[in-house]
Amino acid sequence: MFTVRRIKWTRLGVQAVLTISVIGTAWIVRQTQGAAIQEVYSWVVRPFQSEPASLKAKKLTNARIIELEQRLTELEKQNQQFKQLLGYFEGSKQSAITASIIGRSADDWWQQVIIDRGTKNGIKKGFAVTGVGGLVGRVIEVTPNTSRILLVSDPTSRVGATVSRSRTMGLIKGKGSQIAVMEFFEKVPDIKPGDTVTSSPVSQLFPAGLPIGRVQSVDLEKGPAPEAKIILTAPINDLEWVIVHPFQSNLESE
Repeated sequence: MFTVRRIKWTRLGVQAVLTISVIGTAWIVRQTQGAAIQEVYSWVVRPFQSEPASLKAKKLTNARIIELEQRLTELEKQNQQFKQLLGYFEGSKQSAITASIIGRSADDWWQQVIIDRGTKNGIKKGFAVTGVGGLVGRVIEVTPNTSRILLVSDPTSRVGATVSRSRTMGLIKGKGSQIAVMEFFEKVPDIKPGDTVTSSPVSQLFPAGLPIGRVQSVDLEKGPAPEAKIILTAPINDLEWVIVHPFQSNLESE
């Protein structure tokens, strides 16, 4: 009998404690407007959150630093190109017009480019175009403010060329890459890997002596005429600035 009464009073005590706890919790929530529960919830879920605000801020700062470093690198690269272009321009005996490339399609990347100079700047169709490294191409279309350039790497491009060492002449054809092909007029041309190639003195499309490229390999067995692979010295793939020379061609093909 005593045991039954003890269990009964124990149950009543537990219920009383729970009731008081609930009432007390409700009172605390009401007085603090739920701040205590929010604090407990925050303490429980904090380990499962992605990352603290301080770490996010640090990442954003690092990203900004990387962005500024990349911009600085780009500006330094452009400054270097300007210096090279200025040196090339000052070394030229002929008057010339500097221009930046403003248009280039991925479909004809190695064929044509658009520059930001036109008839208002004195450019005419047929003018020769060079850049750091040598010959780039020639003007094939002009508007008042822009010009279209046919690159030497275009498969339709033809440039009369001369091997500087032996004065052997031939015709350079573009291949849509940094490598072009030179076909020779002679059956046994005097040429070897490493020879430099410039525009021909008898060319009617380009001024004589413009650097074009360097011989990579020679195939004397190639028919119908011997040929050599030429590495173009002007960085056609990375062009940003060019120089337009007032050389009026007499022929549209060579």
